[in-house]
Amino acid sequence: MPAEVVDLEIQGMTCASCAARIERRLGRMPGVEATVNYATEVAHVTLPAGTSAADAIATVEATGYGASLPEPDRERSDSPLVWRLFVAAVLGTPVVAMGMVPALQVEGWQWLSLVLATPIAVYSAWPFHRAAALALRHGATTMDTLVSLGVTAAYLWSVWALVWGGAGEMGMHMEGLLSTGEHAGLYLEVVAAVTAFLLAGRLIEHRARRGSVDALRSVARLGAREATRLTDAGEERVPVDALVVGDRIRVVPGEKIAADGVVVEGASTVDASLVTGESMPVEVTSGSAVIGATINGSGVLVVRATAVGGDTELARIARLLEQAQEGKTAVQRIADRISSVFVPVVVALSVLTLVGWIVATGDVQRAFTAAIATLIIACPCALGLATPTALLAGTTTGAELGILIRDARVLEAARRVRVLLADKTGTITAGRMRLEATTVADGEDAERVLRVAAALERGSEHPIAKAIVAAAPDAPAAASVQAAAGFGIHGVVDDVAAQAGSAAWIADAWAAPLPASLAAALDEAEARGATTVVVAWDGAARGVLAVRDEVRPTSAAAVARLARMGVRVGMVSGDNPRAAHAVAREVGIDDVTAAATPADKVEAVRAAQAGGSVAMVGDGVNDAAALAAADLGIAMGTGTDAAQHAADVTLVHGDLEAAADAIALSRRTLATIRLNLVWAFAYNTIAIPVAMAGLLTPMLAGLAMALSSVLVVASSLTLRLYRPRR
Repeated sequence: MPAEVVDLEIQGMTCASCAARIERRLGRMPGVEATVNYATEVAHVTLPAGTSAADAIATVEATGYGASLPEPDRERSDSPLVWRLFVAAVLGTPVVAMGMVPALQVEGWQWLSLVLATPIAVYSAWPFHRAAALALRHGATTMDTLVSLGVTAAYLWSVWALVWGGAGEMGMHMEGLLSTGEHAGLYLEVVAAVTAFLLAGRLIEHRARRGSVDALRSVARLGAREATRLTDAGEERVPVDALVVGDRIRVVPGEKIAADGVVVEGASTVDASLVTGESMPVEVTSGSAVIGATINGSGVLVVRATAVGGDTELARIARLLEQAQEGKTAVQRIADRISSVFVPVVVALSVLTLVGWIVATGDVQRAFTAAIATLIIACPCALGLATPTALLAGTTTGAELGILIRDARVLEAARRVRVLLADKTGTITAGRMRLEATTVADGEDAERVLRVAAALERGSEHPIAKAIVAAAPDAPAAASVQAAAGFGIHGVVDDVAAQAGSAAWIADAWAAPLPASLAAALDEAEARGATTVVVAWDGAARGVLAVRDEVRPTSAAAVARLARMGVRVGMVSGDNPRAAHAVAREVGIDDVTAAATPADKVEAVRAAQAGGSVAMVGDGVNDAAALAAADLGIAMGTGTDAAQHAADVTLVHGDLEAAADAIALSRRTLATIRLNLVWAFAYNTIAIPVAMAGLLTPMLAGLAMALSSVLVVASSLTLRLYRPRR
């Protein structure tokens, strides 16, 4: 019996170490191979004969996580996190206000604070407690361990102070964090504030990860849902899942082609931009290959299916996207790496302090106070705030600049980027065709040549036709217009038979070869990457129109700026080599890969990664896999949902200059996070020995902890002042 491959949806992961833990446990099953993707929350499992998906699910559940077979239309809900955050925010606001503002400390305020803080410490902070317990069960510590310890210590010390330390006396007041009683320190506002803020960060991270799954779904949704199948009995409308190789499919204008195949009847244009990235519609006739999910243009086609379902090009792109995301190692939070050593050391030092003071002095109360102070001074507030506050400030600033940074995982990659690969159409160019030049034969009037072409093209939806009509909007519609699919168009303009189309068609079908001057102009235009249209009437070629995709006005400046930042720019495009090289020369790019398929783009990213960290900028479905494979994926906000979900950064305004801004802002944000972490760790390193020596009460420890958090937040807020240097 052959091996079975299944995907399992995993629930309960909170960091990359969770994914690694599940992967190790699954890998211990005989003959099982597993890859767990933290970003998509999916385990890709190969099961040998005799082992079922239920066995794998049981193993995951025994590890402490949830697992189930995927349900394609099921959305991952974040409502539990939302509710926990809601409880923490609503109940925590009065707790923080009463703890920090003496004027609000009414009679019995401290007991009211305890009542309000208890659901926060238990219900709202439960995800941190649960994750910490799971990590401890496997002999590990993470940021969740720090948060759980900090919240628990602050809560339990406050309960002790209320019940036994004198803080529960009616009429007791606190001046900020300092109280009038010797043992009356309360830290309930710490419980409320830290829990609420970190839950908000967890919610942002959860939604960012869910976007990876949405990317795969958005690719799948691009395909057709139904098709018209031709049978001996006539036509029948069937779901695409019912199609098999060899079926003949009828595709009307404007309809999506339901499967990869070959045209057996008809002629038309096909818009393949969503899949291939090619800006120009492709002319197809009998014998032409077509790709599923592309859109039929003006003619009726009959297509024989050569690949259906999971074998189509669209399905292959989705698999490339998923594989690329699995290959991208998630960067664990820097604080997790610190906490893996820091937490057990702090706990050991706290116990050592307790035992040492008891042995040295015999004063149990003083020993307990010093031990609690040691634990509180090491409470992870500053460590916990270091990343999310900087990320919040950086992403808010980025949003104001039209840069949407997905989460903290992209920042290290942004700092290391040395190569940026950019798609051409819709990225370096605007993806809009415009008339670039009109060249006429001797004795002809350029205005009349353009007017005749516009009259012929007025009824067409082709991008080239639209560009010509836009250049002569007042031209009347031609009469008796007929299109020759793949070649051009002809009709009657001002009582004269006129044609507009390819040079070969004009010469062969209408016996109107190009004179030398127009032939030279045509060659020159095509060398620049333009598409040419020959205009003729009365048996003679009268002019050549050059139509071209517009280069964004900021692209050249962006390429130059990235070079100054130490980033080499290359182009990876699905367009033809002449067009790609022409645009590259215009904006100052030397490294060009043209006629690239989605797989070619992934390979280009992989090859460039041999020389360092790579960023990829694109806007289409065909770019999605490359965006996911790159160390830093940057999507144009004017592009497809699939590209945006697969990317780490989205540029709202679709401007390549913003890609340079994104890299610079990401570097600045990461530098701030590192500064915050260095400060937080240095603060703990200095303050812990002071607390162990008994020189800090828990109240002063809380004050010092709060001040460290204020400094971290202030450092993060400097990112709000960032503005790009262009």
